[in-house]
Amino acid sequence: MRPVRVWQWSPRGLLLCLLCSLCLGSPSPSTDPEKRAGSQGLRFRLAGFPRKPYEGRVEIQRAGEWGTICDDDFTLQAAHVLCRELGFTEATGWTHSAKYGPGTGRIWLDNLSCRGTEQSVTECASRGWGNSDCTHDEDAGVICKDQRLPGFSDSNVIEVEHHLQVEEVRIRPAVGWGRRPLPVTEGLVEVRLPDGWSQVCDKGWSAHNSHVVCGMLGFPSEKRVNAAFYRLLAQRQQHSFGLHGVACVGTEAHLSLCSLEFYRANDTTRCPGGAPAVVSCVPGPLYAASSGQKKHQQSKPQGEGRVRLKGGAHPGEGRVEVLKASTWGTVCDRKWDLQAASVVCRELGFGSAREALSGARMGQGMGAIHLSEVRCSGQELSLWKCPHKNITAEDCSHSQDAGVRCNLPYTGVETRETWYWDSGNITEVVMSGVRCTGTELSLDQCAHHGTHLTCKRTGTRFTAGVICSETASDLLLHSALVQETAYIEDRPLHMLYCAAEENCLASSARSANWPYGHRRLLRFSSQIHNLGRADFRPKAGRHSWVWHECHGHYHSMDIFTHYDILTPNGTKVAEGHKASFCLEDTECQEDVSKRYECANFGEQGITVGCWDLYRHDIDCQWIDITDVKPGNYILQVVINPNFEVAESDFTNNAMKCNCKYDGHRIWVHNCHIGDAFSEEANRRFERYPGQNTNQII
Repeated sequence: MRPVRVWQWSPRGLLLCLLCSLCLGSPSPSTDPEKRAGSQGLRFRLAGFPRKPYEGRVEIQRAGEWGTICDDDFTLQAAHVLCRELGFTEATGWTHSAKYGPGTGRIWLDNLSCRGTEQSVTECASRGWGNSDCTHDEDAGVICKDQRLPGFSDSNVIEVEHHLQVEEVRIRPAVGWGRRPLPVTEGLVEVRLPDGWSQVCDKGWSAHNSHVVCGMLGFPSEKRVNAAFYRLLAQRQQHSFGLHGVACVGTEAHLSLCSLEFYRANDTTRCPGGAPAVVSCVPGPLYAASSGQKKHQQSKPQGEGRVRLKGGAHPGEGRVEVLKASTWGTVCDRKWDLQAASVVCRELGFGSAREALSGARMGQGMGAIHLSEVRCSGQELSLWKCPHKNITAEDCSHSQDAGVRCNLPYTGVETRETWYWDSGNITEVVMSGVRCTGTELSLDQCAHHGTHLTCKRTGTRFTAGVICSETASDLLLHSALVQETAYIEDRPLHMLYCAAEENCLASSARSANWPYGHRRLLRFSSQIHNLGRADFRPKAGRHSWVWHECHGHYHSMDIFTHYDILTPNGTKVAEGHKASFCLEDTECQEDVSKRYECANFGEQGITVGCWDLYRHDIDCQWIDITDVKPGNYILQVVINPNFEVAESDFTNNAMKCNCKYDGHRIWVHNCHIGDAFSEEANRRFERYPGQNTNQII
């Protein structure tokens, strides 16, 4: 790094300079990055691990002392300014909670607020130099665009703490390389260095080191290996060592965060008396290679310790939700870091965390926020074991919901070629009756008809295809509103002609003495939120929507919601349905604008962060219970029951309530979201022949 020259002026020299400037004229301010940065008396660098050359923890040298920046109030605009100080054109992102590891020394800036157009960070507002109430666990980082400013010299060179870094790690089987089933769980530890893949000397190798390596490779834990076997095998093989002196605490999310020593290029003897480090990892339930049982035998944790991920496009990622007092809620992202995220990932059967996500990156939840300021050491077996703050409504909002991306084992699924093409020339159908929960790694793991295929004919009409997307919607019914608004109405038949035309009454209504008499209706309001990462849009385009003259509206979906009354053993005794006649944004969160309004043949849909409200007094927003006898029942509501529109999570589309009906009044209680397929979907599946030979692989 080039040193910054600091001039010290004497009074006589200062007077002479002023006289010269009056005579010669003052020079215009320079926009050269080197001069601009140097004129501030500051130096900047990126540090931390693991990282790429254009990202890292931001460190500033002021008055000869290096320090960091607190992440409080940090924004992308501040990252833009800092990336330009570092010689890059702009920022593409920023990080919080010491993602690249905690720094040392002073915390120079706190509550940094920039517009993004400043020429220097000194022009941004802050609490003042060195005035901070943060710790280094809150150090901010930036991710810059890998493009240099024209003419930028190395006055603000990007420093690294070591000449070498470990970015990638793999396990290589000691025998049968290339013939072992995936994922590989045991073998020699290898790291990628500039010269290629190298092995690690096992001198001083500990279970903590194995724990970190297994976590990076997508496995929740490690187990002991047969060291004598591998020692004997090592005597017969050639080795290339590049790393030694590995000392991990065991809570690190990446091997680069451990203490490492690299062999120098001129080392003549490496790992004398030692052998290559070996690890054996324990796969999570989703990846355990057991015959025919797989994850369907996975036992769920009991009690308060249950954790799940929602809203992710891939396994091992999503919004973190926890179960408390029988209610699922989210986690506030305050102080959310890789250690806490790794506890979640390992608890769910994955490896350590690849990313700790903040700002509702995996979509906003609804309802309770159970935890805030979670501080994990990384050794905990459950997120509930970590110290945390009990939250109040004023503390956090769902715009701050925490999420994770976990390390997953390499299974080879990424390179299985799947084709979507005109199926007019196919000659064979190999699978039918496929029903997946969405978490399977391949179609073979989904329930499906066995060797008895029901789809004997071939051709375009009878073959399945998909269109893939990185993001999807996620609909969730506000179950509490159903419970609060449920009531019975005896509605005269002369007011139900339109409803009868749209098949919103029980079949016995056809034989009623129209227009005399009435039908007994269970009415309630339903509020459907889109918590996903993409708008919910009808599958059919506007050209195929159906106009219903009686009610004066368009139907964009055949069935949007099913309403059912079931006996305690699941037998249906009454049903209703809701066609998507007006799918629109009724209300939205504060920072979200409405996009869909069905008036005047407008576009229909539900924007992310908005909800569609069907009031209890709208036609067909009911179940006809005229023929239902007094007793105890279950009210079930299922959104998108035919799975016509893609969602990131279908398990939260069903809602159930307990009902008691005495022939005159009805009590609805214990309404909750149920993780289940709709009864209609189960019936459709059961109608196929061969359902008794379903395979779960």
